[in-house]
Amino acid sequence: MSLSLQAALGLAVFCGLAMLCSENRRRLPVREVVAGIGLQIVLAVLLLHLEPARKLVNSVNRLVAGLQDATEAGTTFVFGYLGGGLPPFEMSEGSSTLVLAFQILPLILVVSALTAVLTYWKVLPIVVRGFSRLLQKPFGIGGAVGLGTAANIFVGMVEAPLFVRHYLATMSRSGLFVVMCSGMATIAGTVLFIYATLIETVIEGAAGHLVVASVISAPAAVMIARIMVPGEREDAGDALTPPRYASTMDAVTQGTQSGLALYLNVVAMLLVLVALVKLVNIGLGILPDFHGEPLSLQRVLGFLMSPLAWLMGIPWDQSAVAGALLGTKTVLNEFLAYIDLAQVPPDQLSPRSRLIMTYALCGFANFGSLGILIGGLTTMAPERRAEIVDLGLRSIVGGTLATCCTGSVVALIGA
Repeated sequence: MSLSLQAALGLAVFCGLAMLCSENRRRLPVREVVAGIGLQIVLAVLLLHLEPARKLVNSVNRLVAGLQDATEAGTTFVFGYLGGGLPPFEMSEGSSTLVLAFQILPLILVVSALTAVLTYWKVLPIVVRGFSRLLQKPFGIGGAVGLGTAANIFVGMVEAPLFVRHYLATMSRSGLFVVMCSGMATIAGTVLFIYATLIETVIEGAAGHLVVASVISAPAAVMIARIMVPGEREDAGDALTPPRYASTMDAVTQGTQSGLALYLNVVAMLLVLVALVKLVNIGLGILPDFHGEPLSLQRVLGFLMSPLAWLMGIPWDQSAVAGALLGTKTVLNEFLAYIDLAQVPPDQLSPRSRLIMTYALCGFANFGSLGILIGGLTTMAPERRAEIVDLGLRSIVGGTLATCCTGSVVALIGA
């Protein structure tokens, strides 16, 4: 079977799995399925193969380089050589002064402040509204659901619902699930640039690919969500209510404070999760070797998730490695999965498979994110707490299937 046929089969299987998890298995929303797959393919072809769009996507990579330089100026001033400045000692060959917490992660602070400023200047709300229009008619969703979904392409799963917080209480169950699922299937701009920095050595134009991944995954998330929780056309209003700032400086201040909270959370989660993975691997190491190698969490996850990787168009001999990345992303988080992707030896994943996995890992669908999502939404709509909690685990499944669809589409069009 050709790899393209594999990917096409994968799209059908992922939709079928969503149907198995549906609240109404007798009702297949054919229109949404056709619209979802069609819009994904069209967007992927336009953004990855059309020259003007490719230039626009490449400009994102130049933006990342500029943000990295600007952030390094700040980290060097504050942290000295730990932040990227010249070390006060002679470096031996092959050594490095790279410190993740002081050189890479501070980019979160800069992007968070920049996002707040673009929101205050009305730039981000205009872009979000444009994407929401693109999603409304094909899927039969109303303005509020479209805005909440589109906002997830650019900001986090908690920040995005703020754009439509006044409509969360009256939104239908199907519409609420669309917003939740799209939050799980995309990533925020605050971490997108971090991930691009992590994998830029193995994926050329990483930032542009991650932006495209979030854009393509939005219609996939709506499609999967409408299959799993079918509903009628939404009509919950079209008002846009982004966070309010008093001035540009107020936006910078609030954006930096929000970024600091995220920065500290990422540092703490990485420290704990890496330690827990090591602890699990120590425990698994007590067991007998399997196929001549000791068991590890990564190997176990690879065995379990390799069929999903194969369905995205990954060759079977590489599917265990790709499956391990998918498992790490789902059980732990996408941050660790991208770190692992950057460290996979060249002989274990081809450039094509690395690119597919770059898209498939680009989402927040994991158990840690579920707590964040439930906490944020129940604060904004406390009267729907029970419903939000009930839909929580489904949103992880939906977000995972959506990003797998995106991986299949990228494999199908031969990006």
